[in-house]
Amino acid sequence: MLILGAVSYFLLIAAIVLMVAFPAWRYRLASICRLTLNNGAKPVTRFAHGFFTNLRRIHLGSTSAIHRLRILVISHSALSLAAILMLVLPSMFAWVLGSPVVFDFSENGSGGDRQIAVLLEGEQLVPPPSLPPEAFATREVELVRPDAIHASRNWDLLDAEFTQRLLVVFKLMKERHGYDMVLIEGYRSPERQEALLAQGSHVTRAGANMSYHQYGLAADSAFLRNGQVIISERDSWAMRGYELYGETAELVGLTWGGRWQMRDYGHVEMRRKGVLGQSGR
Repeated sequence: MLILGAVSYFLLIAAIVLMVAFPAWRYRLASICRLTLNNGAKPVTRFAHGFFTNLRRIHLGSTSAIHRLRILVISHSALSLAAILMLVLPSMFAWVLGSPVVFDFSENGSGGDRQIAVLLEGEQLVPPPSLPPEAFATREVELVRPDAIHASRNWDLLDAEFTQRLLVVFKLMKERHGYDMVLIEGYRSPERQEALLAQGSHVTRAGANMSYHQYGLAADSAFLRNGQVIISERDSWAMRGYELYGETAELVGLTWGGRWQMRDYGHVEMRRKGVLGQSGR
């Protein structure tokens, strides 16, 4: 569609330039139209047929069309230059305006989002109120996040930049999609990481200091519905939420665990080179 529009625009400008810059062509076109109308070809289809038939019958002289055009350009150099400028400049102007910019924050553009940019660069968002530990002691939560009741949900232990990005995700999930988010686990000590690893690869495959949780650069989140934590992807409403959550997290530059081979839908992290393997807190 975009290519068709560009071609149509180019042909329209070319036709206008031809008619304005070269009177002889304008007179010929008018003669063709009058001849066609005089022949009674008033309906659109008959007019078009008659128009092109008469166009073929008109000769531009004994020389070829290309040779005639060359003579015309040479003899009317000023008009020819004006015609070229009229044809090229609008097209170049449209191309420059349509070119992608380095920071594209258009609302629907794939390169970014103005609202997200404003949120990331604006005032610091405030973490939501903490839920009581009992909210994370349900069987549903335990099946997905073992021992979640003892997990840290202290936002102050998270990296400041990561915290801001995650809070932007929470805000957008609520405003755009109607999902209330809740932090299941943020910072995780090396000792807790080892304890989770000992429970099996279905829980985690990362040992101590090999997870971004140890550096406050990762978080596990879920949803709140009617005051209850909904975490299982078997719930279709929650699964749709995870998909939206992953898309939104990626918009702010976070890595979503839902794209890993071992799916971790509630997990997001902000990766930094040279962090993993260093002594955690």
